[in-house]
Amino acid sequence: MMIDQLKLVFSKFNDATELVSYQELASGHINDTYLIETADHSNFVLQRINHGVFKDVPGLINNKVSVSNHLQKKHSHLSDSERCRKVLSFIPTKKGEPFYYGKSGSYWNLMVYITDSITHETVKNEEIAYEGGKLLGDFLNLTSDFDASKLTEVIPKFHDIPFRFSQFDEALNQASEDRIEKAKKIIEKVQNLKEEMHIIQNLKESGDIKIRVTHNDTKISNALFDKDNKGLCIIDTDTVMPGIVHYDFGDAIRTICNTAAEDEKNLDLVNFNISYYKAYVKGFLEEMKSSLSPIEIKYLPLAAKTMIFIIGLRFITDFLNGDIYFKTAYDEHNLVRAKNQFKLIESLSEQIEEMV
Repeated sequence: MMIDQLKLVFSKFNDATELVSYQELASGHINDTYLIETADHSNFVLQRINHGVFKDVPGLINNKVSVSNHLQKKHSHLSDSERCRKVLSFIPTKKGEPFYYGKSGSYWNLMVYITDSITHETVKNEEIAYEGGKLLGDFLNLTSDFDASKLTEVIPKFHDIPFRFSQFDEALNQASEDRIEKAKKIIEKVQNLKEEMHIIQNLKESGDIKIRVTHNDTKISNALFDKDNKGLCIIDTDTVMPGIVHYDFGDAIRTICNTAAEDEKNLDLVNFNISYYKAYVKGFLEEMKSSLSPIEIKYLPLAAKTMIFIIGLRFITDFLNGDIYFKTAYDEHNLVRAKNQFKLIESLSEQIEEMV
């Protein structure tokens, strides 16, 4: 994108200075994100939201701005500079709107850049796991009094088990004999776990588990740390929407506690790291325990198992469908990914008695 176009978009926001340089940030897979430096040496993050992926972009931006405003108030005791390091700060347009809608049909939002911060693509030690748990626990605790019904469901049925099973059943009915044969063992594992994987969904639907604000993309790379590896801020709030605590907790554990990459072919390398789990839970409950009911705490271990299952189910569904959703590098990439997740479930299940 030409700098003149970015200057034009940046000029629509309520900032007194002007853009002098930019660099594209390539960490995200969906949106176009740019680090902006201004004439007074301030830094901002300018983001174009992918309206092909997200169907209600105004709703999405309203979600994340509303939640950030709520968190800002919870940190009102901090100075402005400290608060901007703990919570994403969105800059409105000169018309007072949370986003700019360009002539090309693009939606843009602007955030204050959090300086002297780092991210981790993977967890390398218990300290990072612990701090990551504290960050998510703090985010969920401070938003526990936010009325989640005011949020737009930006990805409907994202973690809905009956919906994911219906997709799987449809794929199974239409799959080639060759793909069914290759996936035979995974298909059996899916069917064997079906009843258990509905437990948390049923508790949600019965009202026994509270609907609350959830982040819905809690991989460790969406946590900012300072240079001493202390947690700063939860970022990438595009998928903030109504949900249950088990979605966020389980997905964080899924991504943090796998000892191998998500598409590692050698399943001997795929194990569930119980020490990282315990460190994450320790930090999470230090911040979150007062906001959780006994039933929510009871089902945290099953949440981890369920969220691993859901992504494994989605991988095998896509394999049966002929690889139409996830990007693949080779013919059986999704099958490898599915085998990887189900091996992780086996390793977790062997250690379930140690999980709290």
